[in-house]
Amino acid sequence: MGDGTATADLDVRLEKHRAELTGYCYRMLGSSFEAEDAVQDTMVRAWRSYDKFEGRSSLRSWLYRIATNVCLDMLTAGNKRARPMDLTESTPLAQAALSPRPENTWLEPMPDARVLPTVEDPAEAAVAKESVRLAFMAALQKLPPKQRAVLILREVLAWRASEVAELLETSVASVNSALQRARATLAEQPEPGAEAAVSDPLDEEQRKLLERYVQAFEGYDMAALTALLHEDAIMTMPPFDLWLTGPADITGFMTTLGASCANSRLLPVQVNGLPGFAHYKPDPETGGFSAWAVQALEISDGRITGFHCFLDVQRWFPLFGLPLQLEAEADEVQQGG
Repeated sequence: MGDGTATADLDVRLEKHRAELTGYCYRMLGSSFEAEDAVQDTMVRAWRSYDKFEGRSSLRSWLYRIATNVCLDMLTAGNKRARPMDLTESTPLAQAALSPRPENTWLEPMPDARVLPTVEDPAEAAVAKESVRLAFMAALQKLPPKQRAVLILREVLAWRASEVAELLETSVASVNSALQRARATLAEQPEPGAEAAVSDPLDEEQRKLLERYVQAFEGYDMAALTALLHEDAIMTMPPFDLWLTGPADITGFMTTLGASCANSRLLPVQVNGLPGFAHYKPDPETGGFSAWAVQALEISDGRITGFHCFLDVQRWFPLFGLPLQLEAEADEVQQGG
């Protein structure tokens, strides 16, 4: 790289692809932080070997080739990320115990803004959102790495079989056969929560449902919350492997082990193509609120079907650009004093 202008120019050209590459690596790896590391590694490799890039393909497809190799290398350890319901049976409330598993067990949440590039076409935007939903991400994790890459490139990113074959340095026939096997694996999985039908943007009914949810949750009104939950609703709380099914067990948990969440505050976030909230719990020491969880909600037929709380706030809140503390609001301070 001769002069500074060319260097700055390459930086800008590489940077343009960051969000879509992060989305690709995230779908491959199931981890927000590993995806960001993989993209950083991709950018560094592209930078170092740019002199050897002869422009035979587009810069974009060259970057995807590098990113695919980075992800395949990272996946040789065989680490598959999962949701609690992929690993254990549902626990009845009476036996609920909070036992954590190591962080590399879990499928991690991701802010939409980091993985969904701005696209003009609403249909394309909808496909991109659906392809980072938790249920689809969990299904991808069940595929061997090469099949995973083929499925994402062909079905999510709409690459032609010939382009994928070139990227993976294989034949079109083997790409087609990998795609068939991947589709067959996904078809035989009745995913819990997979039917989450969240429209984009949210329709009127879904917006009202979320408003009622915020009121019920912040007011800790279990009758109101029960009315919003689907009878088969699932609640998960990684890093704990516990998961609960049905409104009675979910609200039962919230009023016993989760009782300290009464009078919480919720701030809206966009997470995994789903509506979500940053959940802050009252902090008796400061009188304000402390970060407690990032919630992702799955909605179907006017009810909440999935209620997923990611509790590792030291990792998630900075990722979403959120503070770890909220001040008490002025009117509350006056009431208190």
